[in-house]
Amino acid sequence: MDAELEKLAQTVVRIVDSQDPDAYMLMFEAHQRIGDAYLRERFIELREVRFRELSTGPRLVIVRDILLEVKRAAPSVYEELQAIAEAFAEDEEARAAVGGRTPAPVPSGSSASFTRATSNSVLDGAFHAPVVQAGTFSGGVHTYYAQPPYSALPPVADWSRLGAVDPITLGVHRTRRLPGESPLPPYVERDCEAELGSRIREAARDGGLIVVTGAPFSGKTRTAWEALAASLPAATRVFAPSPGTDLRGLPAVLRGRGEAGCVLWLDALGGHLGEHGLTSALLADLVRLRVPVLATMNDKAYDDRRFGASGRAGVLSWGEPVGLQRVWSKGELERLDSFAGDPRLGAAVVRRGACTVPEYLAVGPELMEEWRRARRPDAHPRGHLLVRVAIDLARCGVSRVSRRPLSIAQSLYPEESAMAEAESFEEALAWATDIRHEVTGLLSPVPGERPTTWAVFGSLVADAEGRPDTPPVSIGMWRFAFIAAPDTAERRTVMRRAHEALAPLADSDPKIPVLLGYINAVMADIETAMQWYRKAADAGHAEAAAAVGEMLAVGDEAAEAIPYLKTAAEAGIVHAQYRLAMVLAAQAENWLNQAAEAGYPAATQALPAFRTVAALPLLAPRPEQLVPSTVMSEEYFLPPDADTPAGPGPLSRSTPDTVEE
Repeated sequence: MDAELEKLAQTVVRIVDSQDPDAYMLMFEAHQRIGDAYLRERFIELREVRFRELSTGPRLVIVRDILLEVKRAAPSVYEELQAIAEAFAEDEEARAAVGGRTPAPVPSGSSASFTRATSNSVLDGAFHAPVVQAGTFSGGVHTYYAQPPYSALPPVADWSRLGAVDPITLGVHRTRRLPGESPLPPYVERDCEAELGSRIREAARDGGLIVVTGAPFSGKTRTAWEALAASLPAATRVFAPSPGTDLRGLPAVLRGRGEAGCVLWLDALGGHLGEHGLTSALLADLVRLRVPVLATMNDKAYDDRRFGASGRAGVLSWGEPVGLQRVWSKGELERLDSFAGDPRLGAAVVRRGACTVPEYLAVGPELMEEWRRARRPDAHPRGHLLVRVAIDLARCGVSRVSRRPLSIAQSLYPEESAMAEAESFEEALAWATDIRHEVTGLLSPVPGERPTTWAVFGSLVADAEGRPDTPPVSIGMWRFAFIAAPDTAERRTVMRRAHEALAPLADSDPKIPVLLGYINAVMADIETAMQWYRKAADAGHAEAAAAVGEMLAVGDEAAEAIPYLKTAAEAGIVHAQYRLAMVLAAQAENWLNQAAEAGYPAATQALPAFRTVAALPLLAPRPEQLVPSTVMSEEYFLPPDADTPAGPGPLSRSTPDTVEE
């Protein structure tokens, strides 16, 4: 057992027991900064009466478990809790030195609370009766300013109108938003919406609690919001308190509302439960006042509170939840297709992989932001680089990648590689593949593939393609992606995308027509390869001229082949020199034949020697001879120390078809 963790857990339990007005509130303010919604809900449990009714042993087990999760998910919050606990412990020692005592918590409304309230005390954040300190101050001294109970609750007239509420302020997750896009994509109706709308209208008439449950990022909040907006008038007043808000004064506020229709909106309900939050007694008051309560809650939190051995059903026993399925039904997916014209929903259809549409839309912006910030030298610069490699490979058409291509391709990004020297490949890969939000990593294992094969989360690719500031894929990466493609189908995809991206730029960079010629030659499209090589040769590329000359010579177009072969031969390309000699020898034999037949003695005498040369087998060029050697050289596309193979398929008889691990 971690001694530091054990000590912190014991102190947290003492803080909860004491309800020290300083440490107690600081601790629960800190929990609001935890990014994990379910973990925040678990932290809220410590405020409930049922937690304090447990014996010390079980309470310590619960607190240790929560603190371990906080340490993992939010280290800065964990450190903040340590500082609060240390200050509290110091105050404990100071009070003990002067015989002081921290008053035990007193249930509101009890006779003890009346006694406390009429003597020198602090209750509910306010002084009660005169408080006098005589003599010398010892230990921690805290000052609290009196506030009337429940003063934080605004009057109904200040609540937002349903028609004017921004759903994002109610907890609906932001999605990717590029210039010109709306804050949220169109809503796709879920199968449960008819039932949910009916329940909302019934609760608006008679009062009641409706809880929408589902897995994290299943679309609970968006579905609840859309059903609410479609079921009640736009003038309905909506109160959406932050977690931990004291709701005990809500009935008094609502009694003065007049004829206004009202809704209490509680996103992530677990953060609103407890003796000062939504209780059965408060809910009964809201039902009498005919005020509906619409809440969301993830499945695990609901099950723990509704059916858990240490929990009490309480509020959750008031009605059946409306369950939202994580996996979309056939009908929901068909409705999604009708919105495929929206860039975000269209991308979700194509790129979501094993994730659901809400997971793709909600988690994507979080992953993009984390990835962008990881480039910092003190963060995960190599992890950032590995994910960029995977993104660029996916932009080229390679949907899955293994360890070796990830490692090799880093050399294509010299600036980023230099910044990433302090982080090892293994550390970077562990960071990139770690699961976020219980949904996915930036890189995730590919189902059915080896465990060391990953795919980059689809929304990262869509975002990169949609942002105007995203750098283009380099020529070297296009070439590398074609080599790294694991099968013929993906090579064809790379070929198609390379033409779409690079062909318009072919006049500006001589490497482009060479690369496109190479790709088409490997894929056995000799006619298209010829067009690109001819373009490069006409621009002065000697090896492209050799390839064109070879193709023309094999096609019995010797006269047209000779200028290209001559250019390549004069540049020192050996196989072009040989091919040119054979073409010229064949032409010489033909002319000598004609001269000999015309009776020219010297031609008759010279002809046997030329026939001997012409009789040599004139083999068709090997495939690699149709690809300029520079297109395969590391110096042409990669730094000299890059560990890269010669290329796929026919380019090398000793090279495997793909860049494997």
